[in-house]
Amino acid sequence: MPRTRLIRRRAGRPLLALLAAAALLLGAGLAPAGPAAAAPSPSAPDEGGSKQLRAALEAAAKGHIEAQARLDNSKRRQVALNGQLKQIELRLVELKAQVGEVAAHSYRVGRLTPVSALLASTDPDSFLQRAAELDVMAQRDSRRLRDLHEAQAEATQAKVALDAEVREQQKQLAILAKKKRDAEIALAKVSSGSSRGFSGGSGSAKPAPRNPDGSWPAESCSVNDPTPADGCITPRTLHMLQQAKAAGYKRYVSCHRSGGGGEHPKGRACDFSAASGGFENVSATGGDKAYGDSLASYLKNNASKLGVMYVIWYRQIWMPNTGWRSYSGGGSPAADHTNHVHVSMY
Repeated sequence: MPRTRLIRRRAGRPLLALLAAAALLLGAGLAPAGPAAAAPSPSAPDEGGSKQLRAALEAAAKGHIEAQARLDNSKRRQVALNGQLKQIELRLVELKAQVGEVAAHSYRVGRLTPVSALLASTDPDSFLQRAAELDVMAQRDSRRLRDLHEAQAEATQAKVALDAEVREQQKQLAILAKKKRDAEIALAKVSSGSSRGFSGGSGSAKPAPRNPDGSWPAESCSVNDPTPADGCITPRTLHMLQQAKAAGYKRYVSCHRSGGGGEHPKGRACDFSAASGGFENVSATGGDKAYGDSLASYLKNNASKLGVMYVIWYRQIWMPNTGWRSYSGGGSPAADHTNHVHVSMY
């Protein structure tokens, strides 16, 4: 080969390398994320189970959350009623003492009748003064008796209300027990029992808005889904996403899904990728597994603040009425949730 041609070929190699590197960098900056960031394959089981399982899990979890909210609200009312009853009882003691003084005075000196009081007057001015005093005494004694009767009626009403709250709490506890049984029955086909769960994840999320009685407000798929999935999500789901991001969980996440069942089409579920580059068709290990562990624990620790219905991660599912349970969704990383953390919202 001629020497001049060899020199030209060698001189061109650095230029080609530089052009290739530049193209790679530009492509990485402009391309969305490539196949790794795509959503789970449509052929994979949605949320790793059948439609019947998802419906049963949703019903059991929602029923538990609603019953727990009613129970907590009833306990708050009971505390308030107990405080009210104590105040009434203290007032009753004072009123009874006042009425007792009037009765004791009448017993000692005899009941002062209007006739005897007026006959004891020595002149017209004294007569008028006695008449005014009699009117004041009558009003005072009448008010004391009326206050006493009203306080007794209030005490009776407070006790009736307390009894009603006790019955309400017993009712909600029975519902909680039933919903736990429902969840265990639903999970029996995909779960082999309790599990240890995961470590990490703080409990410092900002609470989502609740109704005055402590229940969760009904929400529709009404706000823009900020994830690449595109579509709509509920305001509570958006709040959860924002809180998770603020806590440091910033890897790829996909929420809305137009097809299939479960909560994704309702804007009430999200899938958080364990890998930093997006969903991968392999089970997470090392740092990716630790990231998923921490995120799953964070969602569980903040469930009552955020409105989390259940969490699925790495062959385990957490529900508020069962705790962590083992979970088998079908064997693949997507179905068994070993490559992403799934969260369903109330």
